[in-house]
Amino acid sequence: MTLRKSILGAAGLAGVAALVVGCSSAPAQTAVANTQTGTNAATQPTDTEIKALFADWNAALATGDPEKVADRYAPNAVLLPTVSNQVRSTRAEIVDYFVKFLKSKPSGTILDSHVAVLNAEDAIDAGTYRFALTQDGKPTTVDARYTFVYEKVDGKWLIVNHHSSAMPEKV
Repeated sequence: MTLRKSILGAAGLAGVAALVVGCSSAPAQTAVANTQTGTNAATQPTDTEIKALFADWNAALATGDPEKVADRYAPNAVLLPTVSNQVRSTRAEIVDYFVKFLKSKPSGTILDSHVAVLNAEDAIDAGTYRFALTQDGKPTTVDARYTFVYEKVDGKWLIVNHHSSAMPEKV
């Protein structure tokens, strides 16, 4: 189930729950709640599995190939990159961003990660990371905040939304 379907399903389920609660007793409410947490819990990814998706993305960066990095993104993905003012919402735009970004030989390290597994096919990882870069031949680092929204598409975890912004305060 995609994130969009989950949201629509949750809205529908909330409407049904309101109708059921309005027309019956508390035990019906419990039955509705149990359908939300039923059999899908066993198939949900772990926080560790979701955190590992960053390592896969970082490994794609290490190839230096913008196409390989873009392969980590869903066809309908949106990228709000750290070092560009342009919102990237097509594969071509995402590739274009990474053509430029990969010239700095980036390597990321997660500093702080907060994972929310929404269901078996949708998850969010948000936190902070540090990039080691080479700019003008000199090594430097950039700390940034990030949000990755992942969706499992045809059995493969892909990024559907990636927001990254440099930390606003100098430490």
